[in-house]
Amino acid sequence: MDIRDGVVVVTGASSGIGRETALALAHAGAHPVLLARRRGALDEVAERCRRHGARPVVAPADVTDGEAVQQVADTALQRHGRLDGWVNAASVMEFGTVLDVPPEDVRRVLDVNLMGAVHGCRAALPPMIAEGRGAVVNVSSILGVIALPFGAGYTMTKFGLRGLGVSLRQELRLNEVTGVGVSTVLPAAVDTPIWSAAGNRTARTPHPPPPVADPGDVAQAVLERLRVPRRETVVGALPARALVYAHAFLPEVVERVFATVFDMIGLRGDGPARPGAGNLFAPVHAVDQEASCSRASLSRASMRCRSRKP
Repeated sequence: MDIRDGVVVVTGASSGIGRETALALAHAGAHPVLLARRRGALDEVAERCRRHGARPVVAPADVTDGEAVQQVADTALQRHGRLDGWVNAASVMEFGTVLDVPPEDVRRVLDVNLMGAVHGCRAALPPMIAEGRGAVVNVSSILGVIALPFGAGYTMTKFGLRGLGVSLRQELRLNEVTGVGVSTVLPAAVDTPIWSAAGNRTARTPHPPPPVADPGDVAQAVLERLRVPRRETVVGALPARALVYAHAFLPEVVERVFATVFDMIGLRGDGPARPGAGNLFAPVHAVDQEASCSRASLSRASMRCRSRKP
């Protein structure tokens, strides 16, 4: 798709990767449709998009509600007359062992991260197929390749998003649909509010383990996949990408190393953990939505966050 003047729905647009993607789209001349639960945060993102000349649409909705997601697609078509792209970036996390995390919390993570993307694809693809053009980008993770200990629910969804992309590409090909692309982006750990807002059933505080990806870099990768769809794209520093590729040849070794490193660095006893479901069922307003600025991260994202003026 042509980004300039394109109409793109972005889920999870109130913070993190979704927010950065919406702003990058506006800067590139597109008109983002902003979907998330918190209208106030979406209004702030929309105002920043307007500074770039974009005509954003604020569309508060919960991605677990398929009818509400469909209404967002309908609103985009009514406002702009077309739907060029859809980015499934909405995501939540919860930390804890499979035995400690309540089943209802696991189900909620699955509903938001995976079923939310299913609802998005079901809303986006019919008008794109009818027009013979369009692009869907699902934001997975390198955790869709290498499983995360103490985060089974999140990991299951990221594996599932990769499978969803493969199935959709096969179905489009077998139905001889051309001009419509489905891509999957797999970032390394990103320093966003998802870490501080996550549910937590451990006695430790989660931090994104280095090397940490810049959310702006992930957003640019998403835009590139909107422009030119590609099966899967890994985003992050060379060590993170190397870890993914090494997993194809030495899966057990990589999994052991990854689990040990995350246990030592990703979950720390350096501060009070916030027990409970976090933002799974309702937004956590106390979280800084610009960026999490975790103490653990020395990434470009966190350095940029520290230097920002209010």
